[in-house]
Parts: sequence; C-alpha cells; structure tokens
Amino acid sequence: MENKRVIVALGGNAILSDDASADTQKNAIKSTCEKLVKLVSNGNKLIISHGNGPQVGNLLLQQQAADSEKNPAMPLDTCVAMTQGSIGYWMQNEMSKVLKENGINRTVVSLVTKVCVDANDNAFLNPTKPIGPFLTKEEAKLASEKDSCKYIEDAGRGYRKVVASPKPLGIVELDAIEKLIESDIITISCGGGGVPVVLTENGYVGVEAVIDKDLASEKLAEQVGADMFIILTGVDNVYINFNKPNQQKLTKVSVKELRKYISEEQFEKGSMLPKIEAAIAFVESSESGVAVITSLEKLGEINEGAGTVITRD
Repeated sequence: MENKRVIVALGGNAILSDDASADTQKNAIKSTCEKLVKLVSNGNKLIISHGNGPQVGNLLLQQQAADSEKNPAMPLDTCVAMTQGSIGYWMQNEMSKVLKENGINRTVVSLVTKVCVDANDNAFLNPTKPIGPFLTKEEAKLASEKDSCKYIEDAGRGYRKVVASPKPLGIVELDAIEKLIESDIITISCGGGGVPVVLTENGYVGVEAVIDKDLASEKLAEQVGADMFIILTGVDNVYINFNKPNQQKLTKVSVKELRKYISEEQFEKGSMLPKIEAAIAFVESSESGVAVITSLEKLGEINEGAGTVITRD
C-alpha cells in the first residue's frame, strides 16, 4: 500500500480516556500518531478525521455552567468548531513531533471544516447522536429534568445526551482539502463530523446538530477519491450477536451480507451502525476503494488481514 489516498477516521478512544485533562488527551493523541505514522512512512497521502463526542459534550457542560448575561453560552455548532480547533491543534502538534522522530519531513495542517446538511432532514425531529459523558440512569434523569433534552442508553455503557444527527451532503472546504492533499500535506479535517451548516440565500448558517464523524468522513473519502477508508473503533472487528454467547467475528464481508445484518438490527444505532453505513456507502461509491473497520491497536496489521474488510457484492 504505497502512494495511496488513505482516510483514517479516529474513534473517541484514540483521544480521550477517563481523564479529560488536556495533557492526558495530548498523550493519547501522540500514541495514536505513533501508530498512524506507518501509513505515512509507506508513502501514502494521509487524511485524518476524528470524533469529538466526549469533548463537545464536556465543553457544552462548561458553557452551561458559566452561562450568564455577560458571558452567554455558545451554541452547539460553535462548540463543534471550538473542539475541531483544539483537537486539531493537539493532533497536528503531536503528529509533527512523531514525524520528526521518524525522520519524515512532512507538513501537517488542521482545517476547521464545515459540512452542509439539509435543513429539512428528519433527524432534527428525532435526535439520536450521543454526545458528552456517560451517566447513570439517575444522573440522566436529573440532567433531562434540568435541560429538557433526551438521554438514551448507549451500547450498555451508560446514558448519554442525544442531539440531531443529519446526513452530510458535502464538504464545504473540499477544494482547499484537495489542494492540501495534492501538495502532500497531511490533512486533519472534518473533526467531529464537521461544523453542521445549511446553505441559505445569504451563505452558510450553522445549525444545532452533530454530524456523525464516520458518515462525514465517508463523504470526504468519496469526494477526494480515497483508495482506502479506515474506520477505527474500540473493537478489533465487527461482530454479529455482539456480547452474546453466539457472538461471531466478521473478517471479510460483502455489502449484501451487511444489509442483511442491518435488517436484523445487529448493529447499535449511534455506535456501530453508522460505521457500517459509512463503509457500505464508500465501497459502493468507489470503483476499487477498500473499507476497513478495526481498532487503533490493529492499524499496523491491516495489510496482514486485521480488521473487518468490506467488499462489494
């Protein structure tokens, strides 16, 4: 795998653990970059996207706690942009350090990216995207009574606030990203799914939503003609009957098979399902592109068959 356009969509575990301090997150990002550098050393054009669910949730809590007439809380789209900037800043710094340590002379740039959505998307009527920290059932109930927002159980790990998650229609800064890729610059874009905007007569306007970062990353992969789309998550492979006695690991699976599993509701909404949908969309949009879902730890073993590889029918 050389001289390919490779998009890596990082999961939250690549950035944030139980400790939300800046130093801990920067250390996690450096460890992530040490694994990503192999893709660069092979001569590939690397484009990185990342999640921001925990970070934007924590930032919203900070904004609400400090909300006052003189210091009003920022809206959700602005908080997405703020976390894009902070995570992108950490990532370009740590990636630059790791490149230098490996004797690789490459520039790294993070780009605050807007992603266009449809103002009439039904997602605004049915919020499903988890953001923020995990809460107990009792904590979620108290939080809901306070902010009138919806909280749901997320993959058995606790309760999280959910917001609208409209489908991405296109990357607004696509031309700039294309020029960065052509210039062999490692590009960090579409952080947190991008800042959600709608197109009006007066230009783009931000909306209160969070776009799923895997779906936004797929749209980016599709629009820049990526050769490989890698989605990193907390497990080494996709499973059916996950966490059940008859759990089954998928190593190579067709789009047709995945659609059957989706109809059986094998994948959690807001968790594995968007990753599956993103992989399917990319494979179907590309003549020869490959989609892989795996963990950060297995990233360096993809060429040896690690992860779940999604192919055409």
